[in-house]
Amino acid sequence: MTDTHPAPACGHTLDSLSVYLAHDRIPYNPLIEECPECQNALRALTRVSYLSRKLIEDDARRLPDPPASWLDNIFAHISTEARAGRNLPLHHPDPAVTLSITEGAVRALIRDVGDGIPGLIIGSSRLRGDAELPRAGICVELTVSVAAHTPMPPLLAQLRQDVSSALAEHTELTVDAIDITVQNVHVPAPEKEPS
Repeated sequence: MTDTHPAPACGHTLDSLSVYLAHDRIPYNPLIEECPECQNALRALTRVSYLSRKLIEDDARRLPDPPASWLDNIFAHISTEARAGRNLPLHHPDPAVTLSITEGAVRALIRDVGDGIPGLIIGSSRLRGDAELPRAGICVELTVSVAAHTPMPPLLAQLRQDVSSALAEHTELTVDAIDITVQNVHVPAPEKEPS
C-alpha cells in the first residue's frame, strides 16, 4: 500500500506510524516518541484502530460493507490534524515573552473531547478564520459520526458545550460558532477501551 497521506513535519508517514503501532512501539523510537505531531497521530490511530475493529466486527454481522473510502477519509483527517499548523497566540503579561499553542494541539484537544462522549466519533475538525490574530472570531467546524439509536440533539449539544468549555480553558480563541455536521451513523461498539 502506498502512503498517499501527507507526512508530519518530522517526516514519518501515517503508514510508518501504523506499522510502529502494530508492533507495539517496539523497538522504541525516540524520534517518534518525542515528536508531538507523531504522538497526536498515534493517539488518533489507536482510537481509530480500536473503534474500526469493533465497528467492523459488529457491522459484519448486521450491515452491508462500508464504503471503501471510509478509512481513507479518516486517515486523511488524522494526517491533517497531526500537523502543527498555525501558531495561535496566548497572552503573557511580559511583552517580551511570546507564547502560542499550535493549531494541531487544538485539533487534538477537540478530538479528545469528542472521544470522551459515548456514542460519538469525531471525523474532522477545522478552525475557520484568523485564529492567529488575538481576539479574532473563529468558527469551529466539526464532522461527526453518531451511534445508531442515539438522540442526536442532546449529544450534539453536549459536544458543542464540551468543546466550547475546553477551548475556553486551554486557549484564548474567540469562538463565534461551533458548526457540527453529522456525516455518518454507526452501530456502537461495546464500552471497553483498549488497555
